[in-house]
Amino acid sequence: MTGSLLVFGGGYVGARAARAALRRGMAAAATSRDAGRRASLAVEGVDAIDPRDAEALSAAVARASAILVTAAPDAAGCPGLRALVPALTACGAYPDWIGYISSTAVYGDRDGGWAFEDDDLNASSLEGARRVRAEADWLDAGRGMGLTVQLFRLPGIYGPGRSVVDRLRDGTARLVRKPGQVFNRIHVDDAVSGLFASMDRPNPGRAYTLADDEPAPADVVMEWTADRLGLPRPPEVCWTDPSVSEAMRRFYLDSKRLSNARAKAELGWRPAYPGWREGIEAILAA
Repeated sequence: MTGSLLVFGGGYVGARAARAALRRGMAAAATSRDAGRRASLAVEGVDAIDPRDAEALSAAVARASAILVTAAPDAAGCPGLRALVPALTACGAYPDWIGYISSTAVYGDRDGGWAFEDDDLNASSLEGARRVRAEADWLDAGRGMGLTVQLFRLPGIYGPGRSVVDRLRDGTARLVRKPGQVFNRIHVDDAVSGLFASMDRPNPGRAYTLADDEPAPADVVMEWTADRLGLPRPPEVCWTDPSVSEAMRRFYLDSKRLSNARAKAELGWRPAYPGWREGIEAILAA
């Protein structure tokens, strides 16, 4: 694979995607407002850009054959859209592919039922509502500019340095129970492989849910991992307990099972870690 990937938002997923691009023989650039993160990206061979540097951003846009947007929306919409559309217009760039990382929060609550890409979007949280708006804005921009825009709806992302393994080891884990609750997950490397599968098979305006094959309650995953590590199971709390962060509590508003059938059928994508046990074992092996 040749070309150049520009990632707007060089965080956990974005940095992983930039590294994957380098391994595939592409050039890679990524934005970050944090000087320390930019320095780390640069050491790895990524062209690290301050998104407030309009000249540098425009130059990266002009070079990019693919653009990935991972930055979360704010009250005014998607910051990537606000920065990139003017840059695309100014330099007359026409990338082959633009991917927008959204969230499965756009589906809202399904009371444990299955959610599919063509379902009505009934976000039950502010974050989810902002994602719905950002998706629509990106699709409108793609149609208006004749660009291939793809949407990727991701559930809870885990991987090295960001998993129940880390929380159990540092003592911050809590065993949160909510009867009937079902969560969905995706290993970060599987999320990234789905993005590159889409670059190989672009389909303008299409949305894809990237999730593993095994929705499961969070407490089941936590208990299994604690036992696997030979560590005591963490303190048990109700999901409404004040010790549970507001961010974590939002996850418990929705209960659903996510279908990844479209990504498999149309992109030829398969998760390397189809279940959470395989993903956790990979983290331990690393």
